[in-house]
Amino acid sequence: MRLDLNKVNIAIANSGLTKTEIAKKAGYSRQRLMMVLNQRELTPLAVGKVARALGVDSKDIVED
Repeated sequence: MRLDLNKVNIAIANSGLTKTEIAKKAGYSRQRLMMVLNQRELTPLAVGKVARALGVDSKDIVED
């Protein structure tokens, strides 16, 4: 699965959270979150963690 970074950035803006806060909610360090966001392919588990931390559905942040 691939994240759509434009959709992720919109979700981050809408969440009102910092990337550090999002990382903590996802169970990642900030550094690991940045690595996850920049990976080409993600596992469904990683996508789910990021989506839950942002308060959105997984399908809202993956590429179509």
